[in-house]
Amino acid sequence: MLLVESRNANNQVDFKEAILHPNAKEGGLYTPLELPQFDGLKYADLNYKDFALELIKSFDFGFEELFEKALQSYENFDDKFCPIFLRKIDDKLFINELYHGPTRAFKDMALQPFGVLLGEFSKDKKILIICATSGDTGPATLKSFENSKNIKVVCMYPQGGTSAIQALQMRALDRGNLKVFAIKGNFDDAQNTLKNLLIKAEFKEKLNQLGYELSAANSVNFGRILFQIIYHYYAMVKIGKGEEIDIIIPSGNFGNALGAYYAKKMGANIARIKIASNANNILTELFTKGEYDLRNKSLKKTISPAMDILVSSNIERLFFDKFGDKRTKELMLLLKNEKYFSLKKCELEVLKEDFDADFCDDDLCMSFIKQNNILIDPHTATCFKFQDKNRTSVIASTAEWTKFTPSMVKALYDRECKDEKEDLLKISKQYNFEVKKELLALFDLENQASKTYEMSEIENKILEWIKQ
Repeated sequence: MLLVESRNANNQVDFKEAILHPNAKEGGLYTPLELPQFDGLKYADLNYKDFALELIKSFDFGFEELFEKALQSYENFDDKFCPIFLRKIDDKLFINELYHGPTRAFKDMALQPFGVLLGEFSKDKKILIICATSGDTGPATLKSFENSKNIKVVCMYPQGGTSAIQALQMRALDRGNLKVFAIKGNFDDAQNTLKNLLIKAEFKEKLNQLGYELSAANSVNFGRILFQIIYHYYAMVKIGKGEEIDIIIPSGNFGNALGAYYAKKMGANIARIKIASNANNILTELFTKGEYDLRNKSLKKTISPAMDILVSSNIERLFFDKFGDKRTKELMLLLKNEKYFSLKKCELEVLKEDFDADFCDDDLCMSFIKQNNILIDPHTATCFKFQDKNRTSVIASTAEWTKFTPSMVKALYDRECKDEKEDLLKISKQYNFEVKKELLALFDLENQASKTYEMSEIENKILEWIKQ
């Protein structure tokens, strides 16, 4: 199977090319022209890795031995036989815990195998990966390529725009072939810089002179999306058997929700895909009003920072699948140039065939954390507003609560967190939760100074670092 550009389906590449060079010619994203059908129930008795391999084979990309090797990376998770944990809350509600990997976030589910793929595809060349993060992509990407001989990674994150633990995870990996930049701005600023660098000919030429090719590990890379389809489909097979189930997803850049949509189109027994947002409820407006309006809108900092996003990149892949390449290009250019677009009534109805959307402010989010009998992080908490007690639902839980201790303290004890490590240990003792030693060790970095960079500096700073 070839992948096509979302803004011009005549631009086609094979899977390897899309992984190595995700920046498509006209600024779009590589995506399947059509999704294969996959009978997941046929493989219901397989373990996660074998199920994943069968699903990937349905795309007919080739590289089966390499995919099999990539999936071995799940042996680094808490349960080496299954990287996810399906927690039953009651007869109608399950939580799909996707954070049992090295960095305690769902991004490990895609980035651990993706790192193996890219490493194998680039054995005969040097690659620079640039990623922008709102909190979880950064640590997961850095960890995935730690100690890689032919791949360097640059990670940008907004200073103060991630949790303290997330920032410490990145700073702890700022060495060797990995470089971290805390930037003045928000995630959308970082993501915009990433997109501009990916298509900037002068920057790529300078990298080529230094012997490097440019790639990306954000969900603009289809290699990320591929692995996100699997855990949604697998959960449906294990829980639903044949019954249709709703999936509730805390969403920022829309990659996780897109994975659920692709799983549904491929045959998973998914009824509704429910998009939960925080106070930055741009996706709620899109799926309820059919409008994407960035005019006079500024990013709000919330207790669910990984969702503090206004420009959700993977919406473009959904538009391509629903409306085709010409309309997708028109809409994305309107968003870029006018900071606004409005869908036709018929287009909005097409979106509503699969999606519902709502948002949860910080106060409501904290109330859901407090009233639960289990520990849930502030991103997962946004999903509980969507629970329908008459329908079976699966919440995609995207991060371990330990990465957001100050918010947990505020929610559970109605006070400010004065000592994050102390409060982390207090909560874990109260709930009989074992905190990873690697996470506790991060607090040793707290008092080390860190530098913040202007966005305009990043390009030159990257080149200076490569030259070292």
